[in-house]
Amino acid sequence: MGYLGSQPATNFETVKKDRYTSITGTGITLSHSVSSVQDIIVWVNSVKQDYTSYSVNGTALTLGGSLVSSDITEVAYIGRTFQTVNPADATITTAKLADSAVTAAKITDSTITAAKITDSTITAAKLASGVVQNQSTFKNIVINGDMSLAQRGTSISSVTTNTYTLDRWTTEGDDCTMTVSQDTDVPTAQGFTTSLKMDVTSANGSLDAGDNVILSQRFEGRMLQHLKKGTSGAESLTVSFWVKNTVAGTYIVMLQDDDNTRHISKSYTISSANTWEQKEITFAGDTTGAFGNDSNRSLRLQFIIDAGTDLTSGTLATSWASNTTANRAAGITTGWSTSTSNNFWLTGVQMEIGTSKSDFEFLPYDVNERRCQRYYWVHDNLTTFYAPYSSNDAYNTYWNNFPVPMRAAPTITETSSRGWSVANKTRYIYETYRSPAGNYVPPDYTADAEI
Repeated sequence: MGYLGSQPATNFETVKKDRYTSITGTGITLSHSVSSVQDIIVWVNSVKQDYTSYSVNGTALTLGGSLVSSDITEVAYIGRTFQTVNPADATITTAKLADSAVTAAKITDSTITAAKITDSTITAAKLASGVVQNQSTFKNIVINGDMSLAQRGTSISSVTTNTYTLDRWTTEGDDCTMTVSQDTDVPTAQGFTTSLKMDVTSANGSLDAGDNVILSQRFEGRMLQHLKKGTSGAESLTVSFWVKNTVAGTYIVMLQDDDNTRHISKSYTISSANTWEQKEITFAGDTTGAFGNDSNRSLRLQFIIDAGTDLTSGTLATSWASNTTANRAAGITTGWSTSTSNNFWLTGVQMEIGTSKSDFEFLPYDVNERRCQRYYWVHDNLTTFYAPYSSNDAYNTYWNNFPVPMRAAPTITETSSRGWSVANKTRYIYETYRSPAGNYVPPDYTADAEI
């Protein structure tokens, strides 16, 4: 027979019985303490007594009538436990446990160890959503979320709108003038060494209706196909990040679908000024409008830090919807851009599939660098030489590959005009009227293929 708890007794002893003679009156002192009249059976002169006719209190038995010295009273103890045993190993099987009989509250800390779990007993089907964190490689769709790469420089001043600063991060909006820098102010003991800092250097006296301050990362469509957007299986996305702000209040994170002119916004709260806080925001999957499978801009992750009434006069679009400007940042705390005392820091930005955050994915520095070089690359003429590719009497041609294939044929910006031209997205061609043919150190330049 199945059982739950201690194994039933398999060995028994004779029921304990006391015999009393030469007692007068109604009281008897028992040899064992009992808690209920139903724990004993009482006979007087071999006649069983109804349990409603006597009472007990520990070892004191009180009968309903008086005894005379010739009466014989017998008491049997039927409520005593005579034997208990612990269940043998492997005797309690799954089939013997009712559904929900074993709860977390009934399991003490550290009682279930790896050694007690047999192989293959815990399957994905037995785990609730979010119990095991996302452990897939490159789970973070954001590039340079730890703000460790700054090819353009560690401090960029006079920033207003559409200015790339730290790798893959750009400002949008024209509400004020800022210095954007790579800062060493980071949350304690989280593994981060750098953050992105936005410092207001020329404040906006008052917000105009169309003003806004936005920090954004842009994504090409071919990097987003696993999100299955526009299908019934569209994936939810969770954005987590560490943030610090000189102004406590409500701020907005928005996803902007540029392929289908759709958006979704969620708010978060800065609870304490000048304090690092981690935030987690989940966006439902969008079953309308697929991302293009190409290298063009399909999605933007936007941190809205300030906004005028054009962006705030509606109702916050907390579900995917067609673009409505007034619904982008409704409820935001306004005025961040109106004082040069205000700063905003951000690091540890992660956007991943699922409805809960996982630990931040720290990539090796060289891996992170090459991911950034797909969009932007700084050439150092002190370390790179170019061999001749072809020559004739008029000029020599030199070539070299980019470190990684770039998103598209990049825009080359030289320190001096020397006739560079881009052959395709993986190499460039340099032409110069110079002889004799031989190795040549080209000028400094940048290759920009940002979205």
